[in-house]
Amino acid sequence: MHQPDMAPNVGAAIRLAACLGIAVDLLEPFGFVYHPAKLRRIALDYLGHAAIRRHASFREFEAWRRTQGRRLVLLTTEAPCANTEAAYRADDVLMVGAEGSGVPREVHEAADLRVGIPMRPGLRSLNVVTAAAMVLGEALRQQR
Repeated sequence: MHQPDMAPNVGAAIRLAACLGIAVDLLEPFGFVYHPAKLRRIALDYLGHAAIRRHASFREFEAWRRTQGRRLVLLTTEAPCANTEAAYRADDVLMVGAEGSGVPREVHEAADLRVGIPMRPGLRSLNVVTAAAMVLGEALRQQR
Protein backbone atom coordinates (compact mmCIF):
# COMPACT_ATOMS: atom_id res chain seq x y z
CA MET A 1 0.00 0.00 0.00
CA HIS A 2 1.55 3.27 -1.15
CA GLN A 3 0.98 5.94 1.50
CA PRO A 4 -2.46 4.75 2.67
CA ASP A 5 -4.80 7.46 3.93
CA MET A 6 -7.29 5.33 5.84
CA ALA A 7 -6.46 3.10 8.77
CA PRO A 8 -9.51 0.84 8.23
CA ASN A 9 -8.21 -0.04 4.75
CA VAL A 10 -4.85 -1.00 6.24
CA GLY A 11 -6.71 -3.24 8.68
CA ALA A 12 -8.67 -4.83 5.83
CA ALA A 13 -5.46 -5.37 3.85
CA ILE A 14 -3.82 -7.04 6.85
CA ARG A 15 -6.82 -9.34 7.25
CA LEU A 16 -6.73 -10.18 3.53
CA ALA A 17 -3.02 -10.91 3.70
CA ALA A 18 -3.35 -13.02 6.81
CA CYS A 19 -6.14 -15.12 5.32
CA LEU A 20 -4.34 -15.67 2.00
CA GLY A 21 -0.84 -16.12 3.38
CA ILE A 22 0.85 -13.13 1.77
CA ALA A 23 2.85 -10.21 3.16
CA VAL A 24 1.73 -6.58 3.34
CA ASP A 25 4.15 -3.78 2.51
CA LEU A 26 3.19 -0.36 3.88
CA LEU A 27 4.94 2.67 2.39
CA GLU A 28 5.12 5.82 4.47
CA PRO A 29 4.07 8.48 5.08
CA PHE A 30 0.59 7.47 6.17
CA GLY A 31 -2.48 9.68 6.24
CA PHE A 32 -3.18 8.63 9.84
CA VAL A 33 -1.21 8.15 13.04
CA TYR A 34 0.46 4.75 12.88
CA HIS A 35 0.69 3.30 16.37
CA PRO A 36 0.98 -0.35 17.44
CA ALA A 37 -2.16 -0.13 19.60
CA LYS A 38 -4.16 1.37 16.73
CA LEU A 39 -2.82 -1.30 14.38
CA ARG A 40 -3.98 -4.03 16.77
CA ARG A 41 -7.42 -2.41 16.91
CA ILE A 42 -7.84 -2.12 13.12
CA ALA A 43 -6.37 -5.52 12.28
CA LEU A 44 -8.16 -7.33 15.12
CA ASP A 45 -6.81 -10.78 15.89
CA TYR A 46 -5.40 -11.13 12.35
CA LEU A 47 -2.34 -9.02 13.13
CA GLY A 48 -0.32 -11.94 14.44
CA HIS A 49 -1.05 -13.93 11.29
CA ALA A 50 0.25 -11.42 8.74
CA ALA A 51 3.79 -10.52 7.72
CA ILE A 52 3.98 -6.73 7.64
CA ARG A 53 6.89 -4.74 6.25
CA ARG A 54 7.07 -0.96 6.70
CA HIS A 55 9.09 1.15 4.32
CA ALA A 56 9.99 4.75 5.19
CA SER A 57 9.61 5.84 1.57
CA PHE A 58 9.06 4.64 -1.96
CA ARG A 59 12.82 4.88 -2.51
CA GLU A 60 13.44 2.49 0.39
CA PHE A 61 10.76 0.12 -0.89
CA GLU A 62 12.29 0.20 -4.38
CA ALA A 63 15.73 -0.67 -3.01
CA TRP A 64 14.25 -3.63 -1.11
CA ARG A 65 12.20 -4.77 -4.11
CA ARG A 66 15.13 -4.64 -6.50
CA THR A 67 17.43 -6.58 -4.16
CA GLN A 68 14.70 -9.22 -3.94
CA GLY A 69 14.31 -9.34 -7.74
CA ARG A 70 10.57 -8.73 -7.44
CA ARG A 71 8.34 -7.31 -10.18
CA LEU A 72 6.16 -4.32 -9.33
CA VAL A 73 2.56 -4.63 -10.55
CA LEU A 74 0.64 -1.38 -10.08
CA LEU A 75 -3.14 -1.35 -9.86
CA THR A 76 -4.20 1.86 -11.58
CA THR A 77 -7.05 3.48 -13.43
CA GLU A 78 -4.43 4.43 -16.07
CA ALA A 79 -3.63 0.81 -16.92
CA PRO A 80 -3.00 -0.34 -20.48
CA CYS A 81 -4.44 -3.81 -19.75
CA ALA A 82 -7.14 -5.43 -17.65
CA ASN A 83 -6.16 -7.36 -14.56
CA THR A 84 -7.54 -10.55 -16.11
CA GLU A 85 -5.34 -10.19 -19.21
CA ALA A 86 -2.08 -9.96 -17.28
CA ALA A 87 0.24 -12.91 -16.68
CA TYR A 88 1.26 -12.85 -13.03
CA ARG A 89 4.41 -14.31 -11.51
CA ALA A 90 5.03 -15.72 -8.07
CA ASP A 91 7.50 -12.92 -7.28
CA ASP A 92 5.10 -10.08 -8.11
CA VAL A 93 4.43 -7.29 -5.65
CA LEU A 94 0.96 -5.81 -6.17
CA MET A 95 0.70 -2.14 -5.26
CA VAL A 96 -2.32 0.05 -4.63
CA GLY A 97 -2.14 3.80 -4.23
CA ALA A 98 -3.45 6.16 -1.61
CA GLU A 99 -7.22 6.23 -1.46
CA GLY A 100 -7.55 9.87 -2.43
CA SER A 101 -4.62 10.46 -4.76
CA GLY A 102 -3.32 7.17 -6.15
CA VAL A 103 0.43 7.14 -6.72
CA PRO A 104 2.82 9.77 -8.08
CA ARG A 105 4.26 9.61 -11.60
CA GLU A 106 7.57 8.15 -10.36
CA VAL A 107 5.71 5.06 -9.11
CA HIS A 108 3.90 4.68 -12.44
CA GLU A 109 7.25 4.86 -14.21
CA ALA A 110 8.87 2.34 -11.85
CA ALA A 111 6.09 -0.22 -12.30
CA ASP A 112 6.98 -3.23 -14.41
CA LEU A 113 3.31 -3.86 -15.17
CA ARG A 114 0.21 -1.69 -14.78
CA VAL A 115 -3.19 -3.34 -14.57
CA GLY A 116 -6.71 -2.07 -14.12
CA ILE A 117 -10.12 -3.48 -13.39
CA PRO A 118 -12.65 -2.81 -16.16
CA MET A 119 -15.55 -0.80 -14.81
CA ARG A 120 -18.68 0.91 -16.06
CA PRO A 121 -18.07 4.23 -17.82
CA GLY A 122 -18.31 7.30 -15.63
CA LEU A 123 -17.28 5.59 -12.40
CA ARG A 124 -13.84 6.39 -10.98
CA SER A 125 -12.55 3.53 -8.90
CA LEU A 126 -13.11 0.75 -6.40
CA ASN A 127 -11.98 0.72 -2.79
CA VAL A 128 -8.25 -0.06 -2.80
CA VAL A 129 -8.59 -3.24 -0.76
CA THR A 130 -11.48 -4.45 -2.90
CA ALA A 131 -9.36 -3.85 -6.01
CA ALA A 132 -6.34 -5.53 -4.42
CA ALA A 133 -8.47 -8.57 -3.51
CA MET A 134 -9.74 -8.89 -7.09
CA VAL A 135 -6.29 -8.69 -8.65
CA LEU A 136 -4.72 -10.86 -5.96
CA GLY A 137 -7.40 -13.49 -6.53
CA GLU A 138 -6.53 -13.66 -10.23
CA ALA A 139 -2.79 -13.73 -9.50
CA LEU A 140 -3.19 -16.57 -7.00
CA ARG A 141 -5.47 -18.47 -9.38
CA GLN A 142 -2.76 -18.30 -12.03
CA GLN A 143 0.02 -19.35 -9.64
CA ARG A 144 -1.66 -22.23 -7.80
